[in-house]
Amino acid sequence: MKLPISRRLIACADLVPPCHTAADVGTDHGYLAIRLLQEGRCARVIASDLREQPLATARANAHRFGTADRMDFIQSDGLHNMKPGSFQVLILAGMGGDLMTRILADAPWLDDPAYTLILQPQSAANDLRRWLGEHRFGIEQERLIRDGGFLYGVMRVRPGQGRPLTPGEQYLSPALRRADDPLYADYLRRVRTALERTVAGISQSLDPADLARAPYFREALAELLALPDGKEE
Repeated sequence: MKLPISRRLIACADLVPPCHTAADVGTDHGYLAIRLLQEGRCARVIASDLREQPLATARANAHRFGTADRMDFIQSDGLHNMKPGSFQVLILAGMGGDLMTRILADAPWLDDPAYTLILQPQSAANDLRRWLGEHRFGIEQERLIRDGGFLYGVMRVRPGQGRPLTPGEQYLSPALRRADDPLYADYLRRVRTALERTVAGISQSLDPADLARAPYFREALAELLALPDGKEE
């Protein structure tokens, strides 16, 4: 029986280092957790979700694919019901970067090099990267994946190894700029186009909040326009 897992979640699983326990927060159907156990990347997986219905679905799928005895199911808002040290790898996938930021900010105990974070934001990735840099979380690896017509970035992050990122780096991380990723040029083009539209819109706005943010977006766009279309050397 083949696991019906998306390419996006496979990319997340591929970045998980060998560990005893991983925590898949926002597990939904549980396919990512099941994949990790099937591949032997982890001995156990904590599958958590805010709502009971996704957890029930994840439990059913775990029994279906024979991994339920190696999984713990926890109903939790982020990491509120999890104990520090109960896992080594944290996975946040398929949610907005703003929600990821809140989950991480609510768990200051994650600021420990013993943890590895796998992050796959659906939106607001620049805001997530900014927060990570400001709190010294380093993006040690970032990959791109095309799934369902969309381009996603998947990051492997380590605490204590980061630095504040420039506006341009918040949109396209140094790790991704160094990577020999076949989707890099397409991703760079898309981010440039999105920033050009943002700058054009803000330039015509009379809203004081837009005017205050305008220098940030202009600086980010200028940085990305200065990059070569291929990977950085």
